[in-house]
Amino acid sequence: MTSVLVIDDHPIVRQGCRRMLEDLGVERIFEASDAASGYKLCRRHRPDLVIVDLAMQQNGLGGLPLIRRMRAHDSHLRIIVFSMHGDPIIVARALEAGASGYVLKDTSSDDFLKAFRTVLSGNPYLSNDLAMRVALINTPARKNPLSELTPRELQTLSLLAKGKPYGDIANELNVSYKTVVNVSSQLKHKLEVRNLPELIRTAVQLLETAG
Repeated sequence: MTSVLVIDDHPIVRQGCRRMLEDLGVERIFEASDAASGYKLCRRHRPDLVIVDLAMQQNGLGGLPLIRRMRAHDSHLRIIVFSMHGDPIIVARALEAGASGYVLKDTSSDDFLKAFRTVLSGNPYLSNDLAMRVALINTPARKNPLSELTPRELQTLSLLAKGKPYGDIANELNVSYKTVVNVSSQLKHKLEVRNLPELIRTAVQLLETAG
């Protein structure tokens, strides 16, 4: 009997996934609204496949470390990312973290089901468009500053783009205020900006392009 875990902080998304999975005859479907409870359910129920969002509860791209944790616990776990982020740099990061497939939330239900069947059978899945864009990210014609950022820097940048102050970012990422200050300094250096307002403007521009 196939079992699936859906990790997403939007109830409507979880409900939609459940409905499509039930139409396929999947009987054991577990749901989690955040990374921590999702990881616990993954450990407890050992699902055949996990469907996970990358950005949960405005926590930047917090799904990336979750994918790494689940993959470290079970190297054979099949994971599909179901995300609004279509930038090939972010897609590539998810695949590097251990995702088996990547599906955009604006895709058709047929594409979602195709991804599910493909990954469940043990094969990787990317749409033709995403696969092409991921293949091109390392060519000289495509230079994306996001490709040089660490997962922590991506999380911080995403929260800065939402207008979050350092203190709120520290609380959401469960790190110290000083850590956020240091990461922001690293971001300024990597993105070649002089001050925080410029960093926030750059973050908004880059993530609008990515989304």
